[in-house]
Amino acid sequence: MINMKQKKRCFYLSVLYILIILSVSTGCQSNLNKDTKQDQQYMDGKLLLTSNVSYPHLSAPVNISDYVLQIAMIESSSPELYRENEHIYTAINSWINNLLDFDEFHKVGLNSYGMIGQDGYGNVHFTGYYTPVIKARHTPTAEFKYPIYKMPNLTEGEFPSREQIYNGALAGKGLEIAYSNSLMDNFIMEVQGSAYIDFEDGDPLVFFSYAGKNGYSYSSIGQLLVKQGEIKKEELSMQAIKDWSKNKNEEKLKQLLIQNRSFVFFEPKYNAEVKGAASVPLIANASVASDKSLIPIGSVILADVPLLDDDGQHRGRRETRLMVALDVGGAIKGQHFDLYLGIGEKPGELAGFYNHYGRVWVLKP
Repeated sequence: MINMKQKKRCFYLSVLYILIILSVSTGCQSNLNKDTKQDQQYMDGKLLLTSNVSYPHLSAPVNISDYVLQIAMIESSSPELYRENEHIYTAINSWINNLLDFDEFHKVGLNSYGMIGQDGYGNVHFTGYYTPVIKARHTPTAEFKYPIYKMPNLTEGEFPSREQIYNGALAGKGLEIAYSNSLMDNFIMEVQGSAYIDFEDGDPLVFFSYAGKNGYSYSSIGQLLVKQGEIKKEELSMQAIKDWSKNKNEEKLKQLLIQNRSFVFFEPKYNAEVKGAASVPLIANASVASDKSLIPIGSVILADVPLLDDDGQHRGRRETRLMVALDVGGAIKGQHFDLYLGIGEKPGELAGFYNHYGRVWVLKP
């Protein structure tokens, strides 16, 4: 008798074999597509099945090993979420094992539903996020003076706004869990939702996970800088915002940041992995943040992703990925996905540039 562990081992070995023979060439499709109306459509969480279905000319998914690892993380970390979607995960495993094409999902009991996109033609917005590594201290110094806070325990009243927090509304309440040397690093950490903290004391990095926010709506400081003429609209990225902030004094920087009244709090976790809203460890290039009202947590998507060069430019290269929706974000609404790109400086640079369009298909029974 073959037990479950042996079956899984056989599956993973077969995946490795498949990776050797799969083509990983990428196409040069335009970012602007106008044939989505021929696809099975997915809009506002509803499936609109048409009689005339066409399938895109995509390359084979390049991240199958990462996708398989991401599914294994779901199974081990969130058995309930795994059970809710097991029929889909099992069907995709069969699709991979049998080397089926994109027009053969029906052979494993699935359909691919094309996202309608922000323009109605299938152009889905892609941004990127990552896990920063931030230098900090346990106690304040002349250089490391910007506090990172844990979640306040309010029994009455409302949380203070960002401006009120910057003006000391939380000072002296024992909520400070670290002090960084960069107000902008703290803000980026809030945008990304988590970070590894390096206290530079020889101890392992500490993961600061998302603990909650103050309840105010998120406002884009990037869009504000564009309106003010500080950054050109076509050049807007997190990297451009970071570059803008480099020669600004603390007061100038605060004047910008307080216009986003939302503020995020964190919780230190030792020996912890990067996890999203589903409390599942995230695998770079195999997980995304989505609008869960549209794409429920645990959903699998097939994404046609534009690839960026080191300078942040898209020069026609693309790749196909299987990815799982395991996170959310305050700015991630509607036909928009935030690609999780990994930990540290290099993924951070790439995430700072991502503001592009591709195509997405939701895989459903």
